[in-house]
Amino acid sequence: MNIALIAHDKKKDDIVRFAIAYKTILAEHTLYATGTTGSRIMKETGLSIHRFQSGPLGGDQEIGALIANNKMDVVFFFRDPLTVQPHEPDVSALVRLCDVYAVPLATNMGTAEIIIKGLERNDLSWRNIVSEKGDMNEPG
Repeated sequence: MNIALIAHDKKKDDIVRFAIAYKTILAEHTLYATGTTGSRIMKETGLSIHRFQSGPLGGDQEIGALIANNKMDVVFFFRDPLTVQPHEPDVSALVRLCDVYAVPLATNMGTAEIIIKGLERNDLSWRNIVSEKGDMNEPG
């Protein structure tokens, strides 16, 4: 499965700890991340990650394009709800795309742990059917 890892600045430590804790599960998948988040996770875990631009520089939109083309299966986006983000419209668009294309999205550690355990048990194998079919929102 294709998995995106994104975190706001105040949540980067959390997503790195999450990646360390679930390194063996994540290693079985193709990983994508925004700039600094990807660098930090790679440094701490040794996982191979395709890095996009930093979120405010377009990384959120790059991941959003993969979602819109049905090429992203899960998004872990640890958001900071207490800090105003200068790229909030991009963040909102990414969350909306996850809803439109039925991509599981975790915005906090609690939800992330439920989704990662589902990945481990192969509970998200329905995404393979969706990916093979193409755009779920096309008529017919």
